[in-house]
Amino acid sequence: MNYPELAKTILENVGGEKNINNVGHCATRLRFNLKNNDLPNTEQLKNTPGIMGVVSKGGQYQVIIGSDVGSVYKEMAKQAPELGGNNDEDDKKDDRKAVAKVIDTITGIFTPILPAITAAGMLKAVLSLLVVFELVNNESQTYQVVNFMADSAFYFLPILLAASSAQKFKANMFLAMMIGGILLHPNFVTMVNSLEAGDGISLFGLPISAVTYGSSVIPIILSVWFMSYIEPIADRISPKAIKFFSKPLITIAIVGTFALVVIGPLGHYISELISSGITALENFSPWLVPLIIGALSPLFVATGTHYGLVPIGINNRMVNGYDTVIYPGMLASNVGQGAAALAVSFKSKDSTIKQLASTAGLTGLFGITEPALYGVNLRYKTPLYAAMIGGGVGGLFMGIFRVRNFAGGSPGILTLPSYIGDDTLSHFTFAIIGAAISIVVAFIVSYILYKDPSKEEDALAASKPGSVTDQTEEKQTGSATEEVIYSPINGSVVPLAVVEDGMFSEEILGNGVAIKPADGVVTSPISGTVTATFDSKHAIGLTSDDGLELLIHVGIDTVQLNGEGYQYFVDKGQKVTVGDKLIEFDLNDIASKGYKTITPIVITNSADFGDIISLTESNVAQGEKIIKAIR
Repeated sequence: MNYPELAKTILENVGGEKNINNVGHCATRLRFNLKNNDLPNTEQLKNTPGIMGVVSKGGQYQVIIGSDVGSVYKEMAKQAPELGGNNDEDDKKDDRKAVAKVIDTITGIFTPILPAITAAGMLKAVLSLLVVFELVNNESQTYQVVNFMADSAFYFLPILLAASSAQKFKANMFLAMMIGGILLHPNFVTMVNSLEAGDGISLFGLPISAVTYGSSVIPIILSVWFMSYIEPIADRISPKAIKFFSKPLITIAIVGTFALVVIGPLGHYISELISSGITALENFSPWLVPLIIGALSPLFVATGTHYGLVPIGINNRMVNGYDTVIYPGMLASNVGQGAAALAVSFKSKDSTIKQLASTAGLTGLFGITEPALYGVNLRYKTPLYAAMIGGGVGGLFMGIFRVRNFAGGSPGILTLPSYIGDDTLSHFTFAIIGAAISIVVAFIVSYILYKDPSKEEDALAASKPGSVTDQTEEKQTGSATEEVIYSPINGSVVPLAVVEDGMFSEEILGNGVAIKPADGVVTSPISGTVTATFDSKHAIGLTSDDGLELLIHVGIDTVQLNGEGYQYFVDKGQKVTVGDKLIEFDLNDIASKGYKTITPIVITNSADFGDIISLTESNVAQGEKIIKAIR
């Protein structure tokens, strides 16, 4: 995969750097916040090699790359260093719905800190294993050191969240982290722990609730959000001569006070309320939520809203020490999706489908489901149903046995150790059984239901929004559903709009592209028949085997040359295949006589097609794909 070229293509087709408010990535997706969601060329992106699909949901424009997303993101950062930075256009009105804004905010805050939480959780799992197998005593110094190493990410979670929240709310990161430090300062913790009954803490007479904020989630997020409004006010009211120290002073004095007196206690109350609600739901019906999440997570992932569930699981672990509803359900769903895709690879007789499904299925089992979801399950439908059934059954099992997750991570086989805790292997054992149930059920149902689609059905499925288009092989050329036109000339592809001839630029003759030629050879871009030749030899008409009518017009107004500098290599009525030589022309001689050599390639029966997509606007070689026409 050419990471620099792919990054460049993505930047161009999301509307350019100026259309990007900020961009981040998760395990498989680039996640854009765009100023204008009407500017991206979604079809172009979907048909770009290296891109598995495009989703615009939850207030984000998401480009699905797969496991190479980190490398593509790094190249984007090199090409556009200011990505995500503030500029004057950031103040434009945000017309997204409230739910979309909330989901986008949650995603932006929690995605960057997941590696630290995962590392801490896995350390906890390893430590539990050492205790269970009596390799380490839970009163030894080794135990205590490893334990505080693991606890560091959890205890100082408010500082981690402060940094990511500041990036999301466009506030000063270091002032935000200072707010986190205020909430966690050991002197404050000592004051809270040493209070006698009936005593309280006050700041200039304002009461401070006796609450500790280690491992808390909501208080710091609310505090940094509040700071994002106070900081600009402090900037405006600070005299220019002393702004360097007055702005941070005012910001911290106000936000620090509100965090201790109002926002912190409020956030703590909300956290406890959520935890109590989950506990009540668990006591009423412990199997219900894992069942729902196990069954419906593929739909949450498809719409990009699954990250809205992650904070609930994290909050459960921070308050209770474990999560019994979110992560177990996601585990069942993820391995179910992987198993459903693997069943397709076992049953399919199409080598392309087998290869895609086997690779996507394995990554799904390991917790990365987008390749399986977009490449196989959504595309062929029956594996999606199988994954939902398997995920639901596995989630039901883990809900009934109240399986506890102690660490998080990307739910899959590799993170099964995150179910080791409470110095017992029972939750780990039931998690393995629940995952196995999901895998077996999803695999069997998918294997029974799946049937290889016809070529026409597969092409139609691949062209639908959110599906994967296989760019590595020539696909459906000459089919009734989709036709691909290959470049007849070496050169640079440009839109028809730049051609200095209204017949072409206004698409009166039809849709297509133009090429600025680099040499003087024209080859056939389709397989079919030569249906039109001209005495001036400056143009040629072709009709594909499935009825696509194409005109190649070499130069503008070159009919006036009466064939001088042109030579045909085919006759009218002759059958041609892709790559056959059609015309040679003297590029330099034509240009020296004052004629433009730009060459329009136009589909003259464009009305017969539902969509005509330009696949590139860059330098091309003969034989590269330049247009896709879909009936």
